[in-house]
Amino acid sequence: MAEGGGSGRGPPCPGADAALRRWEQLRRRVTAAAPWARGYLCFPVLLVKSLVLFLLTVTMFLSTLTPKFYFALTVTSSFISGLIFVFEWWHFRKYGTSFIEQVSVSHLRPLIGGVENSPPAPAAFSAGENETSRQNMPECKVWRNPLNLFRGAEYSRYMWVTGKEPLTYYDMNLSAQDHQNFFTCDTDALRPSDTVMQKAWRERNPQARIKAAHQALELNNDCATAYVLLAEEEATTIVDAERYFKQALKAGEMIYRKSQNCHSQSPQHEAQLRRDTNVLVYVKRRLAMCARKLGRIREAVKMMRDLMKEFPLLSMLNIHENLLEALLELQAYADVQAVLAKYDDISLPKSAAICYTAALLKARAVSERFSPETASKRGLSTAEINAVEAIHRAVEFNPHVPKYLLEMKSLVLPPEHILKRGDSEAVAYAFFHLQHWKRIEGALNLLHCTWEGTFRMIPYPLEKGHLFYPYPSCTETADRELLPTFHEVSVYPQKELPFFIHFTAGLCSFSAMLALLTHQFPELMVVFAKAVSVVPVLGDLWESEMPPLPPLLPLPRCCGCCGR
Repeated sequence: MAEGGGSGRGPPCPGADAALRRWEQLRRRVTAAAPWARGYLCFPVLLVKSLVLFLLTVTMFLSTLTPKFYFALTVTSSFISGLIFVFEWWHFRKYGTSFIEQVSVSHLRPLIGGVENSPPAPAAFSAGENETSRQNMPECKVWRNPLNLFRGAEYSRYMWVTGKEPLTYYDMNLSAQDHQNFFTCDTDALRPSDTVMQKAWRERNPQARIKAAHQALELNNDCATAYVLLAEEEATTIVDAERYFKQALKAGEMIYRKSQNCHSQSPQHEAQLRRDTNVLVYVKRRLAMCARKLGRIREAVKMMRDLMKEFPLLSMLNIHENLLEALLELQAYADVQAVLAKYDDISLPKSAAICYTAALLKARAVSERFSPETASKRGLSTAEINAVEAIHRAVEFNPHVPKYLLEMKSLVLPPEHILKRGDSEAVAYAFFHLQHWKRIEGALNLLHCTWEGTFRMIPYPLEKGHLFYPYPSCTETADRELLPTFHEVSVYPQKELPFFIHFTAGLCSFSAMLALLTHQFPELMVVFAKAVSVVPVLGDLWESEMPPLPPLLPLPRCCGCCGR
């Protein structure tokens, strides 16, 4: 008891005191055996002694604390961690990154010798437009889907089988506007059949539209637009639709030749020629799609090529996308490359079909022999680098497509209108092109290994792009209006919560739980806090597990030459 100090009380931690005595005994014996080791043992002995004394002091301090102190400590720590969590959440919502992660990457990594890779300089914009034109570009312009299905033969059959409506009212309303723009003109009032069809395109009820089309045919058996409506909505098979379109083609060609002869007579005749041209192009394109669906692919390719040669100024209809899909089905990859060389131009607008078909062709050259393990060891070859860059380019244009190609998300029937770079375009592309990716061995494996690397090159927040103009911010709203309600719309950029937000949230919750437990069970929490003290455990382990020191060897006597 005398060793405990002048107070007459024993030491609060006998295990720690025993540990200090063992250290002192060890130091004396070693220095006595080897005086030259005194300097070498001085620092580690002092370090261990300081650590043990610190732990002893902390244990003595904790043993004298009251439950109120523990409650105040846990409440304070919960409050501070809560403030950190709120600040992290606010910074993430505003800037898209974690503040702690940003500070550690920007300031701490250079201090500890890390080198931050500077992002590559953005290349020229693929759209070939200057800054002013890009700012004025409408972000959410909706386009007619060049591969849209037939309402009666495909969309209606899906609804009959599943009971789900594949088309939204917004999508069908856009189609009604398109039909009025394509198939009507100011001179329709001069012909009773065209007047009936002008009202038919505005009808909301499908049965009313079909009834009006039959009335127009009763008035004029050569009403091409009436056959178009019946082919789209009344025909329940592709064969029936093709039969209606052939009748529409016969009537449309006759009307088109008449309009060509008198289109220069007045502005009304010129408008009628534009209308008749639209009808003829629409009918020929749908006939080619019928041939493609019925397996006559070479016939479909010929019809599409002839249509593109006959009406080269109607490239806005994107007939080349139909041609690309048909050529891929024929596995005519050289012809696909020739079409891409013409339409994958810097001055032309891009699409998922253009970008992903170009990536597919480059992946085809290396995908069969590609292995991630081999590539990580020897590096990527030139062809593999070109394929990876093409995939990155395609993913930057439309980041939703890979999830459908890799079957990470389920497909639905494509809508009649799509939003470029949106989920609706991804659904329309993957619906027809997934089979082409599966046909090429290893193409999906290469896509799976490389597509996520795109997002490391694109700055976030998306104030600028890498190869294209910045990704639109309104795609989610437009896609939800175009796609059916039972489809889970893909959203980009999907802001995933960073690690430090999860960490601060867990820390806040844990400290708040401790505060609540301390408030409800103060005595029990004090006993628990004292039980986790490490210094008594350290002393007990020292006494129980440290082996005894070996006996000291006799030292030779000094000859006196060293002066000691």
